Amino acid sequence: MALINGQAASRLSFLDRGLQYGDGLFETLPVWYGEALCVHRHLQRLARGCQVLGIPMPDTETLQREISTLATGVERGVLKLIVTRGTAGRGYAPPHHVSPTRILSLHPWAAYPPSYWSHGVVAHQCRVRLSRNQLLAGVKHLNRIEQVLARRECQTYSCPEGLMLDTSGWVIEGTMSNLFLVTDGQLITPCLGHCGVEGVMRAIIMEVIRSERKVPLRVKAIRLPSLVAAEELFFCNSLFGIWPVQRFARRTYAVGPITQHLQRELVRRRVVAHG
Repeated sequence: MALINGQAASRLSFLDRGLQYGDGLFETLPVWYGEALCVHRHLQRLARGCQVLGIPMPDTETLQREISTLATGVERGVLKLIVTRGTAGRGYAPPHHVSPTRILSLHPWAAYPPSYWSHGVVAHQCRVRLSRNQLLAGVKHLNRIEQVLARRECQTYSCPEGLMLDTSGWVIEGTMSNLFLVTDGQLITPCLGHCGVEGVMRAIIMEVIRSERKVPLRVKAIRLPSLVAAEELFFCNSLFGIWPVQRFARRTYAVGPITQHLQRELVRRRVVAHG
């Protein structure tokens, strides 16, 4: 089921700038027993992205109503929200009068094996690298060809997730997730000042750690040797929550106490579709 500008539809104009140029943004929300989780956080990120790209943010109450319409009665699913700059003629220059297109679609739940949550995954180091652009850093825009090619690599090597570096060799994130590591009792996540997506689950995990004040949290630039030396390593996103890394670069990792604690805390706070 899909809604395009509030109407049930399955077709989009070929003149839409999201299709033509990737001129837009998207959010992916888990649906759990009729409720889309963390709606306000996703809409806040969408609003920040709209501000960066200069796209008028659709009315928040309208979006919330349409999200609720699609989520009602769904036990478990995935809701995708796309906002583009709308339709226009040929050429990169945006139109003077913008009428954004909003697309909401409901999809089956991504049925990942439960072992990914409990025992971890094997991570592939992707050859495809992320371009650096400070203006777009953190924004979940529609230009995702780097992630498409990286996911293709993961399929080739039968790995559930891949690790992506930027063009300068800094560790950034997974192909569809953010990354955390534990070293010397500290929780560390890569700096996203030049590229990468500021994930909703990443932000929640950081808030949990800061509120508890038990484990030091650092956001810093990271090179590959830091991952090899880490005690714990995990990916996170809004759909699967936390996947511990079981093996990466010939190194094996245990599902450590900090990772396990955060998994329990996400379930307790009802921000992941588990339990």
